[in-house]
Amino acid sequence: MKLTMQVEEKEATYTVVTNLFVIIAWERKFKRKISDLSNGIGMEDLAFMAWECCKQINHPVPAVFDDYIKRLVNIDVLDEETVNPTDGAVTTES
Repeated sequence: MKLTMQVEEKEATYTVVTNLFVIIAWERKFKRKISDLSNGIGMEDLAFMAWECCKQINHPVPAVFDDYIKRLVNIDVLDEETVNPTDGAVTTES
């Protein structure tokens, strides 16, 4: 799963995109599998992923996650795509 998120802080707005490292960090932190998100995604989930994305691209963020949360105003998911989408089945027409 790859999420594109628009993050609004008190002083700035920016876009981040998750990658495999971010997803695995999220799974480790919350002891859940990414497939669990099909049951719903929480704001803490999005905030953690955004925080990890920022660290990956060297966007300055606080070292402590809760300090990052205090700066946030809103997070919107702009796009969601499967990392390895399956192709449609091959069919033959008569």
